[in-house]
Amino acid sequence: MVDVVSEAVSMIESAVGRLRNVFASGRRWVGIRFGAGLAMIGVALALALVAADAVQAAQVNVYSERKEALIKPLFDRFTETTGIEVRLVTAGASELHERLVAEGADSPADLLITVDAGNLHRAKLAGLLQPVESAVLTGNIPARFRDPGNMWFGLSLRARVIVYAKDRIRADQLSSYEDLADPKWRGRLVVRSSSNVYNQSLIASMIAAHGIDQAEAWAAGLVANFARDPKGGDTDQIMAVAAGEADLAIANSYYYGRMVASDDQRDRDAVAKTGIFFPNQSDRGTHVNVSGAGVTRAAKNRDLAIRLLEFMAGDQGQRLFAELNHEFPVRPGIARSAVVAAWGDFKIDPLDLAVLGENNMEAIRLADRAGWR
Repeated sequence: MVDVVSEAVSMIESAVGRLRNVFASGRRWVGIRFGAGLAMIGVALALALVAADAVQAAQVNVYSERKEALIKPLFDRFTETTGIEVRLVTAGASELHERLVAEGADSPADLLITVDAGNLHRAKLAGLLQPVESAVLTGNIPARFRDPGNMWFGLSLRARVIVYAKDRIRADQLSSYEDLADPKWRGRLVVRSSSNVYNQSLIASMIAAHGIDQAEAWAAGLVANFARDPKGGDTDQIMAVAAGEADLAIANSYYYGRMVASDDQRDRDAVAKTGIFFPNQSDRGTHVNVSGAGVTRAAKNRDLAIRLLEFMAGDQGQRLFAELNHEFPVRPGIARSAVVAAWGDFKIDPLDLAVLGENNMEAIRLADRAGWR
């Protein structure tokens, strides 16, 4: 690309020189020299357009549900490593989904990054993604953390954990998600709305483990134990436990990790009053989910989008995911952040995460029947 630009500049300079000579020469050669000068400028401009196209192509356009502060440092490293620019648009999962549907084949987006297998599955069903064949991606990402047809790929893991009040609950009193529906926890549990995809996927995992009827009975028992109506995000649930509004909360592990590492004293005071517990260690293991990405069907820079995906699944990308957001690397063998490492190892539910998306609509209906608003 640099060679093309240099050649174009050289030709334009030469052509301008020829045109100058036109006016210093005799009338006999004016037409010939002027025509030659114009021809050279034409060729040079064509080369410049080629160069401009090459510059334009050396970028990848990303629609991301992940906030800029959490993802941009990773993109900056990618650009430093490859020279490929990343143009980022951030918004909520539903907004990005609707935008991609509305834009159709004219969408500028090359890559969609979102959270939860449920959102990734919806994008797949809507025809917003395309399959990707990459030995790097299939080699780095375990099969259960990616779509069976390679339409999307998990890039980082989070666990759905129990947060408990250390002055009112002992860790040895806790065991499983199923146990949270026991009447002994009546009025002691907080969790966000079932309209949130994290809870939909937890319900979807319960459907996979126990079937619809038992999962619905569990959800109804959970609702009966709520300390208050669901409201707020996962951080709000943790804060409610610290404030004494409840004894237990269900939250994603990275929210807790962010609070441990926070510069805000209120966050650190809250986690000091609470503990984190990984459920179902005596049976199937703790429910986990992913943040992930897929190449859009309308991608104009498909190859570059795949390179970015491969970078995020590689050593540098995985280390940055771990450090920036205190998530678990999806690639085996990558070190966790110091905050996450302090929690120790735990058993993960081996369920293929594609099942969470497949069970999503049933999970939504089930939650509605159980009164989980």
